[in-house]
Amino acid sequence: MIDRGEAIRKVILNGVRWTGLSRLYRALTPRGGAILMLHRVTRSPTSPLGINRHLAIDPDFLDRAIASMKCDGYAFLSMDEIVEYLRGGRGGSPVATLTADDGYRDNMREALPVLESHDAPITVYVAPGLINGSVCLWWNVIEEIIARRDGFYISVKGGAEHVDCSTIAAKRLAYANLEHHLTTQVGELDQDAIVRQLAAASQFDADGPARDLLMNWNELRVFSRHRLVTIGAHTVHHYNLRRLPDDLAAREITDAADIIALELGERPAHMAFPYGYEAAVGGREVKLAAQAGFVTATTTRHGLLSNEHCNDLLALPRISLNGRYQSTGHLMTMLSGITTPIANRGKRYVTV
Repeated sequence: MIDRGEAIRKVILNGVRWTGLSRLYRALTPRGGAILMLHRVTRSPTSPLGINRHLAIDPDFLDRAIASMKCDGYAFLSMDEIVEYLRGGRGGSPVATLTADDGYRDNMREALPVLESHDAPITVYVAPGLINGSVCLWWNVIEEIIARRDGFYISVKGGAEHVDCSTIAAKRLAYANLEHHLTTQVGELDQDAIVRQLAAASQFDADGPARDLLMNWNELRVFSRHRLVTIGAHTVHHYNLRRLPDDLAAREITDAADIIALELGERPAHMAFPYGYEAAVGGREVKLAAQAGFVTATTTRHGLLSNEHCNDLLALPRISLNGRYQSTGHLMTMLSGITTPIANRGKRYVTV
């Protein structure tokens, strides 16, 4: 099945590159910094229906991406150094930093050797609730359930609704509908229980994906001591903060820093907002991150850094390196800046 949105975005990326528009845009626009966003880096991705394939890139692509950027003059800095760069208002050579969300084990096993070869730092954002199993990796769990079943029932207002999973097309639609149900129609605190009930009915271990894919605390302790690694926070339970009341949203942010400090011996200065899009993070969440003492916070808004971001360190945009666009050509087009206004209703400066 063709993802029309993905196909359209690739047409745009190829079009602005092949016509030379990206080169012209870059020549007319000062180059700033970039925060690259990763999730998984592995040669063995697990996405039985291909739905979550965007979460994984191949280590060879990461190697090519970093090498291409270095050849283009980019210097790779740590997140702490990016802050210094922005506050110093420095121009000249463009800079970049790597970030990865959730704390996947392959960040240590497969990404780190690539980073070492390039001396490229990375900040990995972890959610303690995912690490200790308080909540499951629900997006992986429901894909696995749908892949295994021909159909099942979910509870909705007024009764139960049958979910058809009898064909590949039906499975993809089922995932989209179930994702919408879990992220908009039930409360954030109810989401995990619903997924676990579905997993139990399907005789699937809901804790399996997190246990198999994420680092545990012992691994994170070792990983965090590497000279290229910074551990950041990703809230406690990876909830959509904008769907939570003030007090709970504040605790999600503050408690994550407290737990990471207790487990790893150092309080994180940097955080990433879960999901990171407009419906998940806004001005309130930025204020809560400031109150919790974080120095930076990243979103998933598509955009580049500029010196102006020294005043918006808690609402920083990123460029996604994901499994759908494993092309250095696509990456360099995005780094030209031309896709930023396309993705942000004409805005070149991206915050929340």
